[in-house]
Amino acid sequence: MGQGRGRAVGVDSIYGMVDLMILQILQREGPQHGLGIAEAIHRISGTELSVKDSALYPALRRLEEQGRIEGEWKVSERGRRARFYDLTPAGRRYLKRATREWARRVGAIGRVLGFGKVEFP
Repeated sequence: MGQGRGRAVGVDSIYGMVDLMILQILQREGPQHGLGIAEAIHRISGTELSVKDSALYPALRRLEEQGRIEGEWKVSERGRRARFYDLTPAGRRYLKRATREWARRVGAIGRVLGFGKVEFP
């Protein structure tokens, strides 16, 4: 069987999906704190997706360590101290590349599942 061809979809892909959604929310909505990011993902997905704290905050730390986002402590709209995150130039470049890669993978999965060609804007 075709071992070694293509790219395996594994745990790294799941982390990559959360990272990519976070970056897209920050690009679309500007600086956000963790709860704001989670709420935006839930809202924009039509309430189909929820990101738990146990996935969200490690992803934010990972993205910050990678230099794709930067955080700053501010007071939230609820009057609490919160870390607000924003995209860095490196994060914008990564988002562009990674979005193309995910579109390619989703298209491939769609073909395997019999959806035919999956188009993206």
